Amino acid sequence: MPIRTASLSRQLQKNGARLHLAMASRVRSHGVDEPPSAEEQALREERSALKEARAERQARAKLPRQKPVWAPRARPPKVPKAPKAAKEPKDAKEAKGGHKPSRADKQIRKAESLEAAKKAAKKSAKT
Repeated sequence: MPIRTASLSRQLQKNGARLHLAMASRVRSHGVDEPPSAEEQALREERSALKEARAERQARAKLPRQKPVWAPRARPPKVPKAPKAAKEPKDAKEAKGGHKPSRADKQIRKAESLEAAKKAAKKSAKT
């Protein structure tokens, strides 16, 4: 008989109820001195098999379990990237876009732009 449930207690309970009914019916109909019937005998054998299986499972549960061996995963080696082509060196001033304009240069440029704006406003519509 294959046992497919995780716990045998429910099967033992059902078997015990059927065995009790079989014993009670035998006692009522034939008396206490009558030998057990074939059905009752089969139920007793099934009950003892269930109890043995339960004891075996409990003993197996107490044994230490084998743990899986941890091994790091083997990774493929990294492929090195191709080196970039070397660039020609530039002058420091050209690389930065020339020198930074000073405050005086900024004010001169601002004054020039204001003067150009005034002259442009003074021109007549004819020219």
